[in-house]
Amino acid sequence: MPMDGLTLSFVARELEEALVGGRVDKITQPERDELNILVRNHGRNQWLLLSASAGCARAHVTQERKVSPLEPPMLCMLLRKHISGGRVRAVRQIHGDRILEIEFEHLDELGDSTRKTLICEFMGRHSNLIFADAQGRILECARRVTENMSSVREVLPGLRYERPPEHGKTPFDAPEEEIIRALEGASGPLHKAIAAAISGLSVQTARELAFRAAGNEDAHTQEVDMPPVAAAVARALREVREQPEPALLFAEDGEPVDVVAFRYKSRAALRAERFETISEAMDAFYRARDRADRVKQKSAALHRVLKNNIERCERKLALQQEALLGSERMEEYRVKGELLTASLHLAKKGMKSVTIPNYYEEGTPDLEVQLDEKLSPGQNAQRYFKLYQKARSAKRLAAEQVEKTTEELNYLEGQMLNLSACEEESELAELREELEKYGYVRKNHNRRQMKKLEPSKPMRFDSPAGIPILVGKNNLQNDKLTFTAEPNEWWLHAKDMPGSHVIVASENPDEETLHMAARLAARYSKGASAGKVPVDMTRRRYVKKPSGAKPGFVVYTNQTTVLAEPWEG
Repeated sequence: MPMDGLTLSFVARELEEALVGGRVDKITQPERDELNILVRNHGRNQWLLLSASAGCARAHVTQERKVSPLEPPMLCMLLRKHISGGRVRAVRQIHGDRILEIEFEHLDELGDSTRKTLICEFMGRHSNLIFADAQGRILECARRVTENMSSVREVLPGLRYERPPEHGKTPFDAPEEEIIRALEGASGPLHKAIAAAISGLSVQTARELAFRAAGNEDAHTQEVDMPPVAAAVARALREVREQPEPALLFAEDGEPVDVVAFRYKSRAALRAERFETISEAMDAFYRARDRADRVKQKSAALHRVLKNNIERCERKLALQQEALLGSERMEEYRVKGELLTASLHLAKKGMKSVTIPNYYEEGTPDLEVQLDEKLSPGQNAQRYFKLYQKARSAKRLAAEQVEKTTEELNYLEGQMLNLSACEEESELAELREELEKYGYVRKNHNRRQMKKLEPSKPMRFDSPAGIPILVGKNNLQNDKLTFTAEPNEWWLHAKDMPGSHVIVASENPDEETLHMAARLAARYSKGASAGKVPVDMTRRRYVKKPSGAKPGFVVYTNQTTVLAEPWEG
């Protein structure tokens, strides 16, 4: 569910208990719109995550650790300067809205105690993290909002912080009598009436309150008796506020679909996994989702580069193959040159053509040979030999170019396959580094350059017999995986197409293990969408890397080819 005001109220209570009085030991900013603050309190370290990401703006304690840039952004540096070593003095939600303020106390340059506030606005694409001093002057923010971007409110360093304009709704934490009055005259679908009358409620929360009050989340105000329903909404709102039950909700396929702060009776059919705190539930839900979103976001540029270069190679290959077909007249030129040389007496200077016997065909039929009337018969024969030599050279060059372009196209398609398999930032960084090496991507020299990530690791599967099967996810992994394997272990790869290197970590695996490895090689190849994929398998000792070859490229012998269905496990 979105970080609405009601959910934020649960989070604010948890953070107040966990952080107030704690010392700020460390501050990092792994993303432009995300802060991580380490607070030492109650004898333990707790990382506070504050995100202004448009898709998942939130605040909670986290166990996830992210790699930070080599040079921290300005917001991070200012926070380190002003509040490192300071204390968390207050955590408060503002008027039941989606605004969280965290107040810090620290000593300034003169040794005097002063307070500063980190304001977290969780408002979809308008979310922001704003650092302000004791007088309310903005020191820095995650997103600067200029007059050209918003005519309602500027958010810039040096300006006084102004809260977003209020919408005149009744706060969700107002007395029940006020909530009842706000709803009694409402019209339209009940859940929309609830969301329009009460601030701090997402659509999901409003639908749940409608379900609890009227027994149907799609109920209409004209179909119900509003005074008692309004009272039921107020009671339901009080109940959920007093009974937090943090949980993850799962779809039938086992994928988490939502994180909730209280029990949703309207979604009782979904499997729920309970957590002690809303922070734990949110951390579990967003960990995989946030990582996938970040990888997708950062891989978009690489996807464009690979797509453009693949299209370039395809166009080049088409032209080269056309040139190769154009050289097919090579033999015609040679034959005409030789026949003309043997029949020079039949040709005269000034003739546009001559008919001579074709000794290369049975029955020596007549062959008409076009001539350049300005040249002598001997010079015309030499002209055909020159055309033959030119066509032969063009054919040889075109064949070499076709081979070179085909090799580059296979490499780029393999990298596109590797990109689609990236699940971690380390894998993405390795792929980018390789593309930089070969000139497809410019080297990254910006201030957001990240620290060196830990090397990525290949995928591991265990066969029914318990034998490890390792699958590379990019070219660097493929090379390392292949050439650190034992000589007699089995190596597999999809035949004549880009794909992952697969190692069976056993010298004598059973047939079922080899079959599973072949299916994995098919699954992680360009032919994964096909019903059957040819897969080569051989002992690792028969796999060699040519001198100067690009990462991931090998040659091999003594292979056996099998047809395998792509793995679906």
